[in-house]
Amino acid sequence: MTEVIQAYRFALDPDSQQEDQLRSHCGAQRFAYNWGLARVKAVMDQRRAEASYDLPAEELTPSLSWSAYSLRKDWNQAKDDVAPWWSENSKEAYASGLANLATALKNWNHSKNGKRKGPKVEFPRFKGKRHTWSCRFTTGSFGLADSDRSHVKLPRIGTVRTHESTRKLARHVERGSATIRSATVSFRGGRWFVSFSVKIDRNDPAPADPDRVVGVDLGINSLAVLSTGEVVPNPRHLEAAQKELRRLQRQASRRTGPNRRTRQKPSNRWRKTQVCINRLHAFIANARRDGLHKLSSRLVREHGAIVLEDLNVKGMMSNRRLARHVAGVGMGQFRRQIEYKAAWSGVHTYVASRWYPSSKTCNGCGAVKAKLRLSERTYTCDHCGYRADRDLNAARNLAGLASSPSCGATENEPAGNPRKTTPGGGGYCHRKTPTEAGVNAAPRGDSSGTFLHVS
Repeated sequence: MTEVIQAYRFALDPDSQQEDQLRSHCGAQRFAYNWGLARVKAVMDQRRAEASYDLPAEELTPSLSWSAYSLRKDWNQAKDDVAPWWSENSKEAYASGLANLATALKNWNHSKNGKRKGPKVEFPRFKGKRHTWSCRFTTGSFGLADSDRSHVKLPRIGTVRTHESTRKLARHVERGSATIRSATVSFRGGRWFVSFSVKIDRNDPAPADPDRVVGVDLGINSLAVLSTGEVVPNPRHLEAAQKELRRLQRQASRRTGPNRRTRQKPSNRWRKTQVCINRLHAFIANARRDGLHKLSSRLVREHGAIVLEDLNVKGMMSNRRLARHVAGVGMGQFRRQIEYKAAWSGVHTYVASRWYPSSKTCNGCGAVKAKLRLSERTYTCDHCGYRADRDLNAARNLAGLASSPSCGATENEPAGNPRKTTPGGGGYCHRKTPTEAGVNAAPRGDSSGTFLHVS
């Protein structure tokens, strides 16, 4: 049994009055966020201007604390003047907005000072009305309704009907195996949702065959090719909706849209078209997410170890000819689902290095090709004559990494390297000693760069 933090999301079906209250709470969170950010920027600009006159540090305007507690304390002192209507909403709406601001400022500061890894985080920006509507509740009367399993409770809003049953979460709460920590209300794709952050004790069953290993090679023509030989077709939800999406976007272009430069407000007909576009995008995203959930759950239930690739999705998205097709697959989403579901069931997850030549390596003899064009869909080994589908060969090579991780340390050299003394395609051959392979191979114990992590 494992204790994890899990989210349960339910679609809401509020009436007109409750919908107005939800909008008001989301607007209150955005107002508190912008108010705190304006104060922080004003103090920072003032200190920067004073420092330009060579004033000593002790004579500069005192800096503000960026902690959520300090921001909330300053808000409580100024809320009667800046927002006399604050009592119309729950205090959690303002507190969550200031907490989000504190987190954003902390991430920016750590990224600037080198304490945060990953891409550079920019300074927080003001949120407009077209920003995603959301509001988080951490205290107060919120959770599931006591009367039935088709309603939820929210502070100051009351009991709101859900579009789907809450029995999955209600059963855990009744047994005492789950505790609701917070509730987040959001508006996405033309619908209201509530997400409960739950601390739950999970007791997922072990995989059907703990000794079975599967390698997964993601692609565009097919969603995934497994080392078992199974080919999972790509449903191409985005491509199937392109005709309707283009029609709606052409319709929106003929109508009066917003213009920040001239402060032109959009027409009601433009707004209605945008609602249809957002709903279509939400339908595509839900269909893609559902398919990935079904595939990832099946792999975790049937296999004891799963081997994936560390794909450079951002780099592939930079190719304008492939960007839309890569985005429609959801490669990052699939890896995320595999990793957390495998952790719940005790399944081992291996992530191969980004530079491991899974497609160029022969699964029969281990020879590595110096060059393999993307148009070559059938892999043919020049050493042993092994022939197989390109993706199937890559998936089988990935599956082999679970039992012999040192083989993944092969670093393929580009074709035409003038410093290369061995003939083309004479890379490291795994499953053989350097003498049998006939090439200068790296030591088998060297596995640097093979896996990013193993769980």
